[in-house]
Amino acid sequence: MKEYTTASGELLLYQGNPDFTRLDELANGAGDIWHSALDQGYRDAFPELVYQTAVFWWYINDFKNEARSISWRINPEAFVVRKTVWDSIGGFDADYSSKLLQALEFGYQCLRNGGAIPLYIKGLFEGNSNPVSLISATDRYMFFRKNFKIEHSFFMLYRQGLWRFNEWQGFFKARKYNLKPTVKSIEVRELRPLEGKPTVSYIIPTMLRQDFTERLIDDLSRQSYPPTQVVVVDATPEEKRSSQAYQKKNYPFELIIHWQETKGSCRARNEAIAHCNGDYFIFGDDDICIPDDFVEKHIRILQTYQTGACNGLDIRADHPEQNLTDLSCKLEALGSSRWKVGATPNYSNANSCVKKEWVDQLVGNDINFDGGYGEDSDFGLSLAKLGVTVLFNPFSANLHLKPAIGGYRWWGAQAKVKGKKRKKQPWELDIPVDMIRPVPSPTVMYGIIKHFTPQQLIEYKHKYFFLYLFKGAKWSLIYRFLNFPYKNLQFKRSVFYAKKLMELGVRHQ
Repeated sequence: MKEYTTASGELLLYQGNPDFTRLDELANGAGDIWHSALDQGYRDAFPELVYQTAVFWWYINDFKNEARSISWRINPEAFVVRKTVWDSIGGFDADYSSKLLQALEFGYQCLRNGGAIPLYIKGLFEGNSNPVSLISATDRYMFFRKNFKIEHSFFMLYRQGLWRFNEWQGFFKARKYNLKPTVKSIEVRELRPLEGKPTVSYIIPTMLRQDFTERLIDDLSRQSYPPTQVVVVDATPEEKRSSQAYQKKNYPFELIIHWQETKGSCRARNEAIAHCNGDYFIFGDDDICIPDDFVEKHIRILQTYQTGACNGLDIRADHPEQNLTDLSCKLEALGSSRWKVGATPNYSNANSCVKKEWVDQLVGNDINFDGGYGEDSDFGLSLAKLGVTVLFNPFSANLHLKPAIGGYRWWGAQAKVKGKKRKKQPWELDIPVDMIRPVPSPTVMYGIIKHFTPQQLIEYKHKYFFLYLFKGAKWSLIYRFLNFPYKNLQFKRSVFYAKKLMELGVRHQ
């Protein structure tokens, strides 16, 4: 490994011949590893990862048509890495015979477990494409044994073909390796002081929870860096509204109350976005408590890492009567495990912050998800596919109260009802559900079809039924086998509705 020292004195290690004029700018941003492997034949290398990840990890596929995006598929002959990250993760694992898999596992460990961010940078290295070497079955099973529980190796063996001798040979040769200890996360950067006076719009969709919403508005009024706008979109039916709700107080921000006449949380957020003019948008649920530095820490982490979006730390309350004192106790109990940044593997509209320019590019939430689940992940993954490094932000924590009543899931709960009492869900379109209730949720299935490949949907189906049959209690195994045909019909029905949503395309109103 060769060395390069940045203008700030940081030591970078590199292989190959990078464009040195870009290294200082890259080192000041969110990334920790930089490469151009996607232009060198490494795009979507090691597809067998699907046997563990299926469609549950955003980064299984490399994103297309972006000059900069997250990618753990590193070319071992051409990359740059912070020396501190190389030392912390431990470099390449020499147990693998394949240099390619050594580099892939390093990138994978950095991204999934180590809090380090590998970035594809177009043009950092020359894009000469070289044939990617084949990965032996032994190395492949070794990767699975070192990184995943044993059942994932069994599942790969089943899917690759139980009749293949080389698969069995690789499986048994890798038996001596055990699951690695969890990789220690790299050190979190110290947040820079707030730069300038950015404006912030805070969005709260709510329904049948006006008391909780008012408590959140009060929390926002006590912020060390208050928002400039708070936009409440309230779907509470008129006959259930409190006449005392949202009485004007001397808030340090503009309070906008928009009464929602449409249905769905996605539509609610889109209607709120139409009122917003801040430099940053913070999305929050109505049933959370937030500390006084919540907004400030969201902006500071994005400025420190020079990126466009982050997902905050969502802490579940034990009961709805808990408060910020309880949040402090829960954060203290987390200890050092709290302090990990890196690229977030998920996204929550309960606690997230996005630069206005990226919200504008997405327009808003995809309303095809209304009435179901999956809209949060869709929004976050859509940001990542635009090239945004969506961070996990441990500095901005909320306490999620989760009261038993109210909220937009009140509509979605109807999805489990059958017969005449059922209220039609938005995803049913013009084909109401009959006696076969679609499972998984059609909106979750829509997100899978929208973001992942047809082959990955097939692997998801195999894993879904594999887990259904063999992960439950042994005494109910016979029942699960007998129920399998009906379960398969439910799955097919979910795919049917999801494909109907795909035909409509992404919608925002």
